Parts: sequence; C-alpha cells; structure tokens
Amino acid sequence: MPTLISFRCALPPLTSQINRRNLRPRITLPASASASSSPAPAGVDLNPLVSALSKKDSGAVKEALDELCEIGWARKWSSQPYVSRRTTPVRELAMLGIKNAENLGIPSVRNDAAFLFTVVGTTGFLAVLAGQLPGDWGFFVPYLVGSISLIVLAVGSVSPGLLQAAIEGFSSFFPNYKERIASHEAAHFLVAYLLGIPILGYSLDIGKEHVNLIDERLEKLIYSGQLDGKELDRLAVVAMAGLAAEGLKYDEVLGQSADLFTLQRFINRSKPALGREQQQNLTRWAVTILSCCFAF
Repeated sequence: MPTLISFRCALPPLTSQINRRNLRPRITLPASASASSSPAPAGVDLNPLVSALSKKDSGAVKEALDELCEIGWARKWSSQPYVSRRTTPVRELAMLGIKNAENLGIPSVRNDAAFLFTVVGTTGFLAVLAGQLPGDWGFFVPYLVGSISLIVLAVGSVSPGLLQAAIEGFSSFFPNYKERIASHEAAHFLVAYLLGIPILGYSLDIGKEHVNLIDERLEKLIYSGQLDGKELDRLAVVAMAGLAAEGLKYDEVLGQSADLFTLQRFINRSKPALGREQQQNLTRWAVTILSCCFAF
C-alpha cells in the first residue's frame, strides 16, 4: 500500500500504494477521510484545496496548502521541508524509545502463525469430535474436516493473495490491531505533511490501509531512476514513519514488510547507488525522524 506514492501498514510505485505489508509512489489510508469531510473554520476557504485534490493536481494542492499556511490555518504544513542524513547507530534508536530496535527489520510472523495454529487446532478438535459420530459418518467426516488445513496450505501456495487476505481479516480480532493500523498510517500522514509532500487521501479499511501521496516531480524522478540523495532522504523518512510509530508504542512491529519493500524500491531508483552499510544506515536514520517530529 495510483499515480502517486503509496505507503501501507503491511506497507508499490510512486503511483502505487503502501499496505501494512504494498507500496506505490504515494501513501494510502481509507479514502473515506478527505478535506471536505470537516467544515472549514470561519474565514477559511477550503474549496481550492478540495478542487485540487479531486483533480489530483499536486501543484495546485501545494499552492492551496501554502496559502492556508500563510493565513495561519495549516501552520505545520511543510514546516520541516529539509532533512539531512547522518550516521545513526542502533543504540540511538533505543535511546529514542524504539522498543526492540535490533528487530525492526525482521518481518513479523505473529499474525500468520496465529491464523495457521487456529485453523489447524480448530479443524483437529472438530475432527476428533466427528470421530464420535455413528457409522460411516465417524469415519469419513474426520478426514473431510482434517483436510481443511491441507486445503488452506494449498490455497496459500497457489494464490498467496487469498491466504494473505484471510490472515488480515483474522488479524482484525486482535485487540490492538485497528489502533496499530491507525498509528502506523497516521505517522506516514504526519511526516509527509511536515515535509511538504501533498497527501491525496488515505484508508484504514482492513486489508486496504494506506496513505496516498501525490507529487508529479517525485513521481518522474522515481520512474526515471534519478532520485538524488536529498529526495531519497525525504521519501525514506516518510516510508519508515509507520514502522517507527509502531516501534515507539509496541514491543513488536507488525507492519514493516511493506515499508521496507517500499524503501528498497526508492533506494534502487536513486543515484548514486548506495552500498549495503549505507542502506542500513539510511533505514536506521529515517526511523529516528518521527521522534523528532513529536517535538512539533
């Protein structure tokens, strides 16, 4: 988790989406929330912004937000337009409050394991009960019920997307799942806003959570593979914001896979190429920026 940059919580191209785990050159959250959903304060005209968003015109969106900033309504818009990469050790992440900083880059399998254990455990229990049925029912039904686990694994092998959708739906039963998604996507939204990168929309729908950014200039740089160090730093900070938000609040980060995939995509489109150590340092540094944003 369009012709934009998209970041998801499970977090595709600058015109794609970032899901908790997909990403395009834009950020996506539930499209249900938009500038038109909230009444404008007296004396503030949001029509130019709403019109620009509906046309997906990044230049007009920036212009409208700049005007709102000048009159004091969108005061934090583009308040931190410049970020400068520096050497960042792992211990600095811990000092800033990131929990289990050394494991941030390791994809979590909590939801996958919980789903598979539930399927296997439930079908196994039902198969045992079915074995108590009279006659041939007690012979055939346990085999039929027990085969459900094999069918689930087969579906995952042939069509991983279907299995992932089932896992994400199952994950919604975890007590803090929706709160975690909201924190993750809000972080993408906040950092992009502070950096002055226009936001087209967002979604918090289960399986479709994302934030969509729209910037024609960045989009062209990404597709041409000509991202310079300055723009790469800005995009890296936005991409890692969701991961950082989870790391500050929870012991285990669940939505980093898509974020890391998106960041790697940006790195691959940048010039000059970064070495392995430089890429790791960029990732660590980008995670630290969200903590600085809270100061504003």
